[in-house]
Amino acid sequence: MDSTARRIAAMAVMLMMLMMIAVVAAQAAPAGAKAKPSPSRATTAASSLPSKPPLGAVILFDGKNLDNWRHPWGEPATWQVRDGATTTGRGNIISERTFTDAYIHVEFREPYVPEARGQERGNSGVYIQGRYEIQVLDSYGFKAPGKGDCGAIYDQFAPLVNACKPPLEWQTYDIIFRAARVDPSGKVTERARITLLQNGMVIHNNVETLGPTAGGNANVGEPGPLLLQAHGSNVQYRNIWLVPLPLKGSDTYAPQ
Repeated sequence: MDSTARRIAAMAVMLMMLMMIAVVAAQAAPAGAKAKPSPSRATTAASSLPSKPPLGAVILFDGKNLDNWRHPWGEPATWQVRDGATTTGRGNIISERTFTDAYIHVEFREPYVPEARGQERGNSGVYIQGRYEIQVLDSYGFKAPGKGDCGAIYDQFAPLVNACKPPLEWQTYDIIFRAARVDPSGKVTERARITLLQNGMVIHNNVETLGPTAGGNANVGEPGPLLLQAHGSNVQYRNIWLVPLPLKGSDTYAPQ
């Protein structure tokens, strides 16, 4: 048998095997069964919510109380806590804990307000260090979200993609934050950088901020708190924690 004939014979055997596999699979499937649609990346990433804090994480809100929070004017936080979540109420609240570089996890849920438009659709915000706002809004379904939509570094950078889930579903922000660097005189030598994943999808990739959001604390060389914004909407938050990060790694080649 020449090489051409051998190739044809091998192809015929392979085809017969594939046909047999197809027949067996068809017989094994229940009558009328339909293939399950594969879940979206956002659904897959958020399927294990709430996310368990890693070892060494600083728990800012565990769903029990707001003892670790206060209003900016000093009064204890007065937002309602119920069923493991807090709902935005009177005035912003800030964490007692301050930080510089950090990995921050926040879970939030948008209200369903179909009659609302624009910035009235479940508006809130997560301010890193009380300075840099990550917008919280119902922006589900927009093809190209803007600088004021959910996941935006507010009024500076729009998210790379729309990773939003529908309102009434819990969503996640996972933020890797590198604080601004300043010299001894307080002059900024490096602006703050933010990497942000929403529902497991990268929506900001090591973005250099333009500075604090309007109204944010301008003392960028100092540690700052996490701020949750009250903006007249019933946005819910839960399971908020952070992991402080070292400002730099080792300067040596060998381990120490």
